[in-house]
Amino acid sequence: MKPMIIKAANLEETATYERCSVAENYHSDNVSVARATVKAGVTTVAHHLTGVEEIYIITNGQGVVEVGNLPPTKVVEGDVVVIPAGVSQKITNTEKTDLVFTCICTPRFTARCYVDEEAH
Repeated sequence: MKPMIIKAANLEETATYERCSVAENYHSDNVSVARATVKAGVTTVAHHLTGVEEIYIITNGQGVVEVGNLPPTKVVEGDVVVIPAGVSQKITNTEKTDLVFTCICTPRFTARCYVDEEAH
């Protein structure tokens, strides 16, 4: 790995069918880092990641996260959510402003690890 600076202003946010938008900050074989944005009143699709652990760091707004068999839990700026591989997850933005969080996945997130748990 070489030293680098990745400027947030240069990131491209992509809308996903998961009902949020994502901008990938960085990835290597071992880790990926992305910024996720959930609009007001929206709940993301219930899903899990096969073989990939994920951490959310809430950076703006607040919401309610549902992880595995934990009770739905309010999260605010600065909170950290640890999601083991294979554990169901979704998050709801309960405010009128964007809910923004950093997602750190190890190993790196790929579309192959994503499992949608909702019938569409």
